[in-house]
Amino acid sequence: MKATLSNQTVDIPENVDITLKRCTVVVKGPRGTLRRDFTHISVELSLLGKKRLRVDKWWGNRKELATVRTLCSHVQNMIKGVTLGFRYKMRAVCAHCPINVVIQDNGSLIEIRIFWGEKYICRVRMRSGVDCSVSQAQKDELILEGNDIELVSNSATLIQQATTVKNKDIRKFLEGIYVSEK
Repeated sequence: MKATLSNQTVDIPENVDITLKRCTVVVKGPRGTLRRDFTHISVELSLLGKKRLRVDKWWGNRKELATVRTLCSHVQNMIKGVTLGFRYKMRAVCAHCPINVVIQDNGSLIEIRIFWGEKYICRVRMRSGVDCSVSQAQKDELILEGNDIELVSNSATLIQQATTVKNKDIRKFLEGIYVSEK
């Protein structure tokens, strides 16, 4: 059965400005600007004054109504990104051989050396807008910071996938770089 109207609102903080142009949302805040295109979702977006964003879906079935909450969550993540930012912490786990991590190009390129005793140097480039640094407080810890949660989490995924152990039992050989804190 189709619902006539499903809507949800997102509250906008005082230090954040949101502009709409059709289904493109631009969020400006103290840390920067994020832009996202939602033309693939058939919903109506409207601003109620300066403090609320309203998302409407007319005559949708169950799966189409779920996109309303998803779109609101994306906008809330954009607001959180331009106000607070996102930080992922990753730890290097090694039982057999130590893992050397070298950061180059002002935090946009990571070189992983001596992983699993290999001489091959694995290079991972961060997504644009993501900065990487080595923690001063904790040994073998990387800190990824950025405004867009998808770019930060994707960079963390690229690092973790670059350090997977191949052709071994992953329950026994736990070497790698893993996300320890979000």
